[in-house]
Amino acid sequence: MSEQHATPVDTVLALVQRNSLTRLVGEALEKLILSGELSPGSKLNEAALAERLGVSRGPLREAFRTLAETGLIRQEKNRGAYVREIELAEAADIYDVRAGLDATAGRLLAGRITTAQLALLREFAAGMQRAAATNDVDAFHTLNLAFHDRIVEMTGNVALIDVYRRLVKQLALFRRRNLLAPRAIPHFADEHSAIVDRLAAGDGPGAAEALYQHAQGGRQRMLRDGELAAMPAAGEKHA
Repeated sequence: MSEQHATPVDTVLALVQRNSLTRLVGEALEKLILSGELSPGSKLNEAALAERLGVSRGPLREAFRTLAETGLIRQEKNRGAYVREIELAEAADIYDVRAGLDATAGRLLAGRITTAQLALLREFAAGMQRAAATNDVDAFHTLNLAFHDRIVEMTGNVALIDVYRRLVKQLALFRRRNLLAPRAIPHFADEHSAIVDRLAAGDGPGAAEALYQHAQGGRQRMLRDGELAAMPAAGEKHA
């Protein structure tokens, strides 16, 4: 009997299947991390996660490596993998970079935005105005993330999209950040509407500046909230 050897086609199929499984496992882990179910600083239990996701440890470890490259987890030699923790100073640095990316996206998009894209952004802005009117912080936060992600996506610049989304995911690990207070929502809703107006006018520099200042406002709010969170509560004694 002749031995059966793996053909090039079999090898390619096996590689595709393994890569697809690793991607799916990585996406599942990412959702658990960004939802907060796997909290920053927590150790990732290989056995428990493999059982939960119904996979072997091989694809799981490959997914760990991928998520480490995107900055969502950290791996320590002989200790395992942990959900990454983002401190206030690092989050502020990430915000600075994100502000520059937002500005770049605005400048690029202003010169090429389509009628359909503009209509979608106006829909997001209108939704944020409605959320502001009802003090719906959660709805505003969701629309805010979608609004900025869509602006970056509409540029069609793959490199920009990839870097931007990585940074936004890393900022999501900064659990001490607070969502906008209801009283602040109307101001930020107006800023989003102004950004859309600049894009509609084809004003690249104006759109870039509006997006940059908007992001810097978010950075300052995050720093203020982070500093307040670090202060001792009323009645607490200082060490």
